[in-house]
Amino acid sequence: MRIFFFLYLLVVPAVLFSQEKNTPKSSLDMNTKYSSITDTLKKKKAKIATIDQYQIITLEHDTTYADTSLTLKSAYKQNYLRKDNFGLLPFSNIGQTYNTLQYSLTDFSPYPELGFKGKHFNFLEANQIQYYSAATPFTELFFNTTINKGQNVDSFITLNTSKNLNFSMAYRGLRSEGDYINQLASTGNFRFTTSYFTTDRRYVLKAHYTYQDILNEENGGITTPEDFESGDKDFNNRQRLQVYLTDAKSFLKGRRLFFDHAFRINPKEGNNNLYVTHQFNYENKFYEYNQATVTSTVDNRSVNRFGNSYLTSGINDQTHFEKLYNKAGLAYENSLLGKFNFFIDDYRSNYEYNRVILDTNGVVAIPNNLYRQINNVGGQYEYQKNKWNGRFLYSRSITNQSLSDLDAKLRYTLNDKIKFDFRYQNINKLPNNNYNLYQSSFIKYNWSNNFKNEKINSISANVFTPWLNAEVQYSVLKDHLYFEDVSNPAEIAAQTQIVNPAQYGNAINYLSLKASREFKFGPFALDNTLLYQKVDQSDLILNVPDFVTRNTFYYSSYFFKKALYIQTGITFNYFTEYYGNSYNPVVGEFFVQNDKKIGNYANFDFFVNGRIRQTRFYLKAEHFNAAFAQNNYYSAPDNPYRDFTIRFGLVWNFFQ
Repeated sequence: MRIFFFLYLLVVPAVLFSQEKNTPKSSLDMNTKYSSITDTLKKKKAKIATIDQYQIITLEHDTTYADTSLTLKSAYKQNYLRKDNFGLLPFSNIGQTYNTLQYSLTDFSPYPELGFKGKHFNFLEANQIQYYSAATPFTELFFNTTINKGQNVDSFITLNTSKNLNFSMAYRGLRSEGDYINQLASTGNFRFTTSYFTTDRRYVLKAHYTYQDILNEENGGITTPEDFESGDKDFNNRQRLQVYLTDAKSFLKGRRLFFDHAFRINPKEGNNNLYVTHQFNYENKFYEYNQATVTSTVDNRSVNRFGNSYLTSGINDQTHFEKLYNKAGLAYENSLLGKFNFFIDDYRSNYEYNRVILDTNGVVAIPNNLYRQINNVGGQYEYQKNKWNGRFLYSRSITNQSLSDLDAKLRYTLNDKIKFDFRYQNINKLPNNNYNLYQSSFIKYNWSNNFKNEKINSISANVFTPWLNAEVQYSVLKDHLYFEDVSNPAEIAAQTQIVNPAQYGNAINYLSLKASREFKFGPFALDNTLLYQKVDQSDLILNVPDFVTRNTFYYSSYFFKKALYIQTGITFNYFTEYYGNSYNPVVGEFFVQNDKKIGNYANFDFFVNGRIRQTRFYLKAEHFNAAFAQNNYYSAPDNPYRDFTIRFGLVWNFFQ
């Protein structure tokens, strides 16, 4: 897969450059000369494609257009996730996990998934895949430097073979060594999409295939935070800081085949239309935790970091997950009333291990698999008229699982610049599989549970204006599932970490308010984003900082007769101190801890962004104040945030 990507990366630019290269006049013969003149006249007569003919379409049919502009908002997306990661706190190496500062970023699905959510930040789910329509072939090349050896690249091409049929292919690859011992990250995301519709739009299809793999060396954090915080110059080389694990690694991979299509029963489109709809999703995932050396060495003494093990070496815990989903529906569309869709779905999954665990009496204590078969019935109503656009979904299980999903979205568009969004969710969610079943070579990391469903009620409102963007969310969580440290005092003294799932019986009330505003003063601007969060709970279960802020002061202008556009400035990031969740690599999850607070440190980035035609380049000095500030910055307990580093990146677009 990687070989294919690099060949593509090398060949496509070469082809494009060869097409655009001008031949010297002295080498032209008469036939070439006159044919060139003819071609030039034809090109002048030819219709030039406009940017709105390069469409990006989501599964829910929301459409945007290819954007080659350089703005501060696009610069915020110049990172590993290719999106604005405000509210997410990255670990020290690129390609590792993220601590969640903004809980309202969490998405919920009523269906049980694999779990290991700490490994899924860069795993593209079915509803995150985009589809395209392009007037001419469109290519995007993304490159970014990483921490020490490695590179971060993303290559994408889409083309329409006809007005009705589009294909796209993309590959995202990362390799980053990191600053600390045993911290290498290597990931790959391949995706292929196609979309098709008949000329009369009687039949419409969206389909994709993905293959994704995420490999991380896992060091379990540093063993002596005091050495990191001391400021001793001997530890400026982070390789000298001792870590718990020197040869452990985790690996997540997955394949998915997905298509969503609809067929209109009536031959000609009119004011009343009847459709048959079908959605198919087959996916298999595999998670592996590998630790060759069971015993860690901390200050010249042996430590069983995750407790006693069945094995003395070569731990290799493997979890397999397979899912098959089908949804069939009948939709009625009326030009005045909107669109009504009634459906029934079938969800089947198998989550398994290659053994069973017996108790002392020979009875199965922990089974080897969880098999789920769930059927839902539901309806969806879509309305789009004048300034109103809404979607209302309700589904409920008809099998013995108590599962339901109510999701209502409404948008009011006052004009092109002012919009209001409202959303209400009421979800009765089955637990992810790794809460109910997990097997490991570590003795205390084996469990079989039967947790209740999580109940999530959430209401949110967003407003988008030229003067202020704001959003508010209020959620009530009942029977909230989480991971916790259950180590006893003797294990804590021995630096042993035992993490198990748990369920909180009381209600948790969560409120978030987020606002952003940019002030401009001629060529200068100040962009501000502020988040306030409040959690009402009897115990410290859902922990988030009260305030998170990002403020960017920058200068922008054109140079060289407007051939070059430059932005340069400083970004300030800060969040208040709180009991940040810690990360456990065995289960690939964050867990609640109430011993160490993180936060209350400033993070300054200096940047220079530029644009020449369709090429944008980015130069950033990340966390430059770390070179002279106190070493008190953490992404999670025992996991320091990244040090001062200089990184370069570019995004290069081609319209053929």
